[in-house]
Amino acid sequence: MTTPEPLGGIVPVSRRVMNLSYFLRQTARRHGREIGFVWGDLALTWAEIDQRADAMAVALAARGIRKGDRVLVQSKNCNQMFESMFACFRIGAVWVPTNFRQTPSEVAYLAEASGASAMICHCDFPEHAIAAREAAAGIRFVLSIGRSGFGDDYDEVVARHAGQQAPTAEVQHDDPCWFFFTSGTTGRPKAAVLTHGQMAFVITNHLCDLMPGTTHEDASLVVAPLSHGAGIHQLVQVARGAKTVLLSGDRFDIDEAWSLVARWRITNMFTVPTIVKLLTEHPSVDKHDHSSLRYVIYAGAPMYREDQKHALKKLGKVLVQYFGLGEVTGNITVLPPALHEPEDGFGTRIGTCGYERTGMQVSIQNDEGREVPHGMTGEICVCGPAVFAGYYNNPEANEKAFRNGWFRTGDLGHMDDEGFLYITGRASDMYISGGSNVYPREIEEKLLTHPAVAEAAVLGVPDKVWGEVGVAVCVMRSEAVLNEHELLTWLDGKVARYKLPKRVFFWEELPKSAYGKITKKNIRAELEARGDLPLDQHIEASA
Repeated sequence: MTTPEPLGGIVPVSRRVMNLSYFLRQTARRHGREIGFVWGDLALTWAEIDQRADAMAVALAARGIRKGDRVLVQSKNCNQMFESMFACFRIGAVWVPTNFRQTPSEVAYLAEASGASAMICHCDFPEHAIAAREAAAGIRFVLSIGRSGFGDDYDEVVARHAGQQAPTAEVQHDDPCWFFFTSGTTGRPKAAVLTHGQMAFVITNHLCDLMPGTTHEDASLVVAPLSHGAGIHQLVQVARGAKTVLLSGDRFDIDEAWSLVARWRITNMFTVPTIVKLLTEHPSVDKHDHSSLRYVIYAGAPMYREDQKHALKKLGKVLVQYFGLGEVTGNITVLPPALHEPEDGFGTRIGTCGYERTGMQVSIQNDEGREVPHGMTGEICVCGPAVFAGYYNNPEANEKAFRNGWFRTGDLGHMDDEGFLYITGRASDMYISGGSNVYPREIEEKLLTHPAVAEAAVLGVPDKVWGEVGVAVCVMRSEAVLNEHELLTWLDGKVARYKLPKRVFFWEELPKSAYGKITKKNIRAELEARGDLPLDQHIEASA
């Protein structure tokens, strides 16, 4: 096999790109005295944020963290978590945030799967720190956000290195910066590798398609964990010097949210349909001035058309919907404010999640990987610069995720003649509850560890509040005695609360195929035949 000649005499060179932490440096230089981060009574300027990120970067490097090392972060939203992202990026380390609601055993798995070398853990989660260190022998030290008995205090470490500037690591396009834990059909979360080059495109694309015109005069309210989509969203804000505002406490206080919108003249926020519904149905929406809002961006779950119309009547045409997975960092389609109509009628596209994002291409394919005609249902596949580098240390998953260069989303849908995408189902069993992916196999495995449970199947069903919730159907062992409340109480604490099934039904047997495989299609049909479904009214989804 011969090596092809360089095209037009151009010799390929290394694809060095900007280190993402440079966004913070740029903003601190241009707008250093302006407030960049607000959390309760704390207001940090861009210069202060940059200096604190520098100090932590120096501290991590002094403790042996090098380019490519993974730093696990278990924390609620706070300025330290926000800063840790840039500290890791700056020295070329990989930021590995967890969903803080996960159990110690779940976080321990993430620590092991990521090959973490260090951990930053909020003082409220000592069990998580202990479990992570037991599972991942490579964790050399833990820093504690707030004083604790399991690690040096984050702020004290920052103070010790105050005024020291960390050199920015040189990075290539495909150098990893973030392990975004997600999953598909195989149960346990997988680490989607996001890179410096990919994320630079994602940030540009978000500014282009989701919130055009964003500048340093804008402000963004955070109402979701910074570990996932909200973290991507806030990175976009840093790129344009728009301030980030957090809720003051752990509890989602709707009145506080609207008061912050009014006080800080919030112009954008990222959330999920459930939160949009709660925000716009609460009486405080009418008590506070929200005229500054330009973009209320929602994703991650279906949204009832009636909820959509109600939100539009309360807020005006500020809704922005997008469809995207963690593996594509949210960059597949967009439905901008102009296409969110408050009333049904001619020209209103009910059920679409929008059209292709700038620089991205969607292909609806059959099982053989061939594109199907417009209007025909198939698997939604995508290509473009926002597609991730692959799953960390998981060649089998990578083999399944890509076909002929296309990333396979596992979602089913169709496109109309004008290029608008409609999602009609999911090829996998995964469902989305309140914006979080839930993987039935993981819950089934936990249920099967109960001594009374012989067989278990979990499936997602429509729910008016959360988009989807889980329903478990179990077969008990001979002579075992167990009821729904007892089983759910036992399961609580073994999986995160958002993964707990809403209902449990006990059957004598589960329907199986000729090969002995439990068939969830038949389980769903039987639940409907018994009158146990639907749990809520039929969902009229907008995505």
